[in-house]
Amino acid sequence: MHLRFPEEAEGVRVDTGVEPGAEISPHYDSLLAKVIVHGADRDAALAGLDRALAQTEIAGPATNTAFLRRVLATPAFASGAVDTGLIERHREALFPAPADPDETLIAAAVWAELAAEETAAAALARALGDPHSPWHRVDGWRLNLGAHHRFAFRAGASRHEARVEFLLDGLRLRIGSADRRLEGEVLADGSMRIRLDDRVRTARAVREGAHWHVFAGGAACRLTLEDELHGADVEAGGGSLAAPMPGRVVQVLVAPGARVAKGAPLMILEAMKMEHTVTAPLAGTVVGIHFGPGDQVAEGAELLTLEERA
Repeated sequence: MHLRFPEEAEGVRVDTGVEPGAEISPHYDSLLAKVIVHGADRDAALAGLDRALAQTEIAGPATNTAFLRRVLATPAFASGAVDTGLIERHREALFPAPADPDETLIAAAVWAELAAEETAAAALARALGDPHSPWHRVDGWRLNLGAHHRFAFRAGASRHEARVEFLLDGLRLRIGSADRRLEGEVLADGSMRIRLDDRVRTARAVREGAHWHVFAGGAACRLTLEDELHGADVEAGGGSLAAPMPGRVVQVLVAPGARVAKGAPLMILEAMKMEHTVTAPLAGTVVGIHFGPGDQVAEGAELLTLEERA
């Protein structure tokens, strides 16, 4: 859906046969590209490779770019002490618990959503032949109501609320308890310049239905915009678990009716030549298992369903 590799320069090469719009099948080698960097010494090459991976943007198929950057950061890999046990020895650092998205990523999604709403409203106004009607405005204006807009995003199992207040001289964004001045502009390459108070960062937001894939400063996340009317997670619908990538079910670790704690292992998938453990996003009861060992699953397929424990 979105693919952007670092520009090739001295010491950087990208080998790939994939381009935007290409279909990635689960039945063949999952390699999308090789990012190759050389430098005057190992430290220079590692630093260049980290920069190149930070500039790589892929939305659609799941990738291991973040994992590769964590590998580069391990002292053992940096020193060249590499063997087949490296991943297992550094598992805690290489597979950390999911972190909440940086506020810049949320701000970029908010600004991109506002811009998309403004574009859609302008198109509707033109189509209806009434471009001056205030009901087409998306600056939060409503009769007898304050000028503000609320958003709620899901990132994995976490939920993040944002409130935009439309002031005479700009936007004020509240994420959690922090208020920031928000400004944004679209750059020539389609990315955005986001300013939060005095902090400026370049970001890119790519829409996929109710999801925004956001990239900024080498970090990336997928933020799912909740249904504004129902406040429901349009992707998962509560306690369901979706396959993070296409793969094959290796083992089911629970049975229907099992009571599980948050973080408990539920199923093992084989994908991208590795085994991935699917864990419970919340404490609850397993009320449905939809695939068994040996089954092929598509990305986004509901694997199990949990009923949240009261």
